[in-house]
Amino acid sequence: MRILRRPARDGENSAGTVVMVHGAMDRATSFTRLIAKLPEWEAVAYDRRGYGHSAGLAAPKSFTAQVEDLVDIAGPGPVVAFGHSLGGDIVLAALQSHPRVFSAALIWEAPMPWMPFWPDDTASRGAASDLTPEDRAEWFMRRMVGDKLWERLPAATRAARRSEGVTLQTDFAYLSHGPVFDVTTIEVPVTVGYGGESRAHQRDAALALAEALPDGHLVCVPDAGHGAHLTHPGIVADLIRKLPGVTGESHP
Repeated sequence: MRILRRPARDGENSAGTVVMVHGAMDRATSFTRLIAKLPEWEAVAYDRRGYGHSAGLAAPKSFTAQVEDLVDIAGPGPVVAFGHSLGGDIVLAALQSHPRVFSAALIWEAPMPWMPFWPDDTASRGAASDLTPEDRAEWFMRRMVGDKLWERLPAATRAARRSEGVTLQTDFAYLSHGPVFDVTTIEVPVTVGYGGESRAHQRDAALALAEALPDGHLVCVPDAGHGAHLTHPGIVADLIRKLPGVTGESHP
C-alpha cells in the first residue's frame, strides 16, 4: 500500500502520531490540508487497498483485513486515529480488537446502515447496487463532487475512478450484514464529530454512536458537512489535539 508519512516539525518533542483513514472512493491526499494544520504531529495516511496509488492491490477479502492493514501501519502504538466516513468504521473495529495500539480516536460520520433510520438512498444501504461496479463508482462520484466537476475531470482520471467501483462495492458489502464492531466493548476514548450541515441520518448516527460508546464524546461543527477535514481542517486539527489523553500544545 502507498503510505504518506510526514514527520513532526518538532522531532522528538512531537505531540504524537496520528493515523488517518479515508472513506469510500477517497485517498490519503484528501488529508493534505488537515496534515498541514498539525505540524507538531507525525502524520500518517495511506491509500486503502483498491484506491488511489493502491489501486493495483485487490480489494481486501474481508473487513478484518481492512482493520489489520490499519493496525500494521499504526505499529505498536500508542497512536491517535482519525477515521473519516467508512474509515471511521475501520477505526472503531480496530479500537475494539487492538485497544493497546490506540490511545484515542476521532470519528467523523461513520456510516452505520444497520441503524433503523438509515435511508435507502445511500450507497451504504445498497443504493445503485443494480449498476455495474464502474457505473456505480461514477454515480457515487457524481453525488460527491457534482456533475459539473466530474465532467471537467480528465478522461484518464474519470477512468481511474470508475475502475475503483469493485472496491466500492466491496466496501459497502461489508456493512450490509450488520455492525462491523461492538460499540459497547470499545474502551478507548472516542470523540464523535458531525457537521451541522450534514444529512439528518449522519447527525443521528453520530449522536447514537457517542451515547453507546463507554467513553464517547460528541462534537458538532455547525457550519461543516461530511467533508469537514477538507472545509474546516483547522477545526478538525484542534479536535485531534483535544482528544482525551493528548497533551500536545496547540499550534496555529
